[in-house]
Amino acid sequence: MIPCLPKKRKYQTNLVKGKRIPVSTGKKFCGGKDGKIEPGLPISELATPAILVDLDMLEKNIQEAGDIARKNKKEIWPMVKTHKSLEIAKMQSKAGASGYLCGTIDEAEMLIDKGGFKQIMLAYPVADKQNLKRCINLIKKAELIFRVDSEETASLMNEACKQVGKTTGYVIKIDAGLHRFGVEPKNAGKFARSLQRYKNLRLLGIATHSGLVYSAQNSKEVKKIALQGLECLHIAYKDLRRFDYDLKMITVGSTPSFQYDIKDDLVTHVHPGNYVYYDAMQVFLGTVSLERCALTVLVTVTSRHKEQDSASLNAGVKIFSRDTGGHEIKVVKGYGVVKEYPKAIFKGLSEEVGLLDVKGEPGMKVGEKIQIIPNHSCVVNNNTSYLIGHRGGVVERLIPVDARVGI
Repeated sequence: MIPCLPKKRKYQTNLVKGKRIPVSTGKKFCGGKDGKIEPGLPISELATPAILVDLDMLEKNIQEAGDIARKNKKEIWPMVKTHKSLEIAKMQSKAGASGYLCGTIDEAEMLIDKGGFKQIMLAYPVADKQNLKRCINLIKKAELIFRVDSEETASLMNEACKQVGKTTGYVIKIDAGLHRFGVEPKNAGKFARSLQRYKNLRLLGIATHSGLVYSAQNSKEVKKIALQGLECLHIAYKDLRRFDYDLKMITVGSTPSFQYDIKDDLVTHVHPGNYVYYDAMQVFLGTVSLERCALTVLVTVTSRHKEQDSASLNAGVKIFSRDTGGHEIKVVKGYGVVKEYPKAIFKGLSEEVGLLDVKGEPGMKVGEKIQIIPNHSCVVNNNTSYLIGHRGGVVERLIPVDARVGI
């Protein structure tokens, strides 16, 4: 496998038009002349497994969502946990993103400290001293907005801000049915009133995530669940208005629900994330066609078992994900889609090996390189320190995954 990038990086300048690109200390990239990945190298000559991104499709996906948000007069603050990449975040900014939703503080630090971005929202509550300290450091440089769903969390945030003489904004997280985070919509006003004593916090609005869309079995169910999530926002908004709260942010987001979120008059900000790549789950849900999936894993067929109608691959769960649906909800069969052999079923994963049922695809051969669209591209993205960007199957550049978890 192409090696992961260590924290302490050396650089070489011969990859992409003089740009300084990090490489692993003491190791070479695999593929191409002298073992290096170079522009112009066909992806078929890469060592496998390799995590690829189709740059034409990546750019199209990002621009399309930006255009749709602009047309519907919504601010698009993409969820960054999908790509964790400063380069891709900058592409989103050029396409109209005015802020970002972050899944981790690492992502927020990347965007603020390295990217100079000024409007960031954290998707999940922060409740420990060390991470609150990191957040306070970011508040000194940019607008960092918290999501809150408990008085205990609010108290910790308020105290951290009070100690350094800072105030910060927050939105109330509304439970749209996933029951992971959030206040019941009908109790939003009561909850807001309970936080009024925290003078270093200011209420900006409400937010939700229609995560149950990942339990849908078809596009009609996606629409039904998305509209139910929006209804939860409306109930919460009405309850808060009873107490004369003035809300400037009404935010919601998931990629499957995006097409419905942007049509709602109450919503001000949308947070799609997976849309930059899409994946097999999005195809199953009817969000897009298979051709729109930008992220793939290049693997090699290492063994063929004709008596079992199966084939082995040189990539397993350390590259792919066992997800067969979002939030541990099973909706798809197998672990991804083989682009070249769509009738094959990706039926098994061990640590370093994948197993295909190729009953419907007898032509697959040992040594053949194939691309697999993963079920969950966000997880696969986090399993590499860089993506290999290509156009038409020809390598163009590497894209660092700057804020991946674990480095």
